[in-house]
Amino acid sequence: MDLGGRIFELRKKQQFSQEKLGERVGVTRQTISNWELNETLPDTNQLIALSKALVISIDELVGNDVQNLLQPKVVKNEEKNVKDNDLIMIIIILFLIIIGLIVTFVITV
Repeated sequence: MDLGGRIFELRKKQQFSQEKLGERVGVTRQTISNWELNETLPDTNQLIALSKALVISIDELVGNDVQNLLQPKVVKNEEKNVKDNDLIMIIIILFLIIIGLIVTFVITV
């Protein structure tokens, strides 16, 4: 869905008229109408005001699928953490084996 359609749906969900949303964002009713019809686009400050008025993140407002952007990164970090933990365990086991060999050598000498 395009930005105008999202603005329209979110405005209706919040039960705002174009005039009421315009007041909250600091623009005219006509500006809201133009955005909803995709005739013009809000600038950065207006996007911030819109996201606050519509109680939604800017990413969600402009259609960024945050969940699908973050999930692969989280999975990749978790896999890296598992590999790092495995490496740490191997190092600890090797360290303990070496200490055991040293102690055994010292006791037999």
